Amino acid sequence: MARRNLKSALLAGAIAMLGVAVRAEERYGIGRVATPAEIAGWNIDIGRDGSNLPPGSGNVERGRIVFSEQCAVCHGDSGQGAVGDRLVGGQGTLASPKPIRTVGSYWPYAPTLFDYIRRAMPQNAPQSLSNEDVYAVSAYILSLNGIVPANAVLDAKSLAAVKMPNRDGFVSDPRPDVHNR
Repeated sequence: MARRNLKSALLAGAIAMLGVAVRAEERYGIGRVATPAEIAGWNIDIGRDGSNLPPGSGNVERGRIVFSEQCAVCHGDSGQGAVGDRLVGGQGTLASPKPIRTVGSYWPYAPTLFDYIRRAMPQNAPQSLSNEDVYAVSAYILSLNGIVPANAVLDAKSLAAVKMPNRDGFVSDPRPDVHNR
């Protein structure tokens, strides 16, 4: 229900923005309305259950190579953090006075790792990695956190099946303090 409401809200927002773009184009003679193909190129969201994961696969070893070439400069050689966030470790620290929030300790769903990497990484060239490389980097990061074995090969089905250590650490939908009316 909440996902349907979110999609409806996003669609309404897109339609409203389309109207703004049309008015700006007509009024100021600048810009243009995005084509359906351009909109589809950004409509790449992945559900926490793995819905909309693309075809392809990647293994931990390939992920290690891609990570060293594309990610290590910001996240450190083994995901320990540098300029960018720490990605590894932190298990058992969330209830401590100094929690360490990483993919392995905090993130509740593995498909959101794929979604984030594909959408936003590397920071200097978002959406530049192939689906195979995103699966591979996801496998590598999950392996560094001890969530998948070192010989893991991830694809849409296997990534969606990964149970993250903090899966049950979040309030379920709907939140008890919010009532759908």
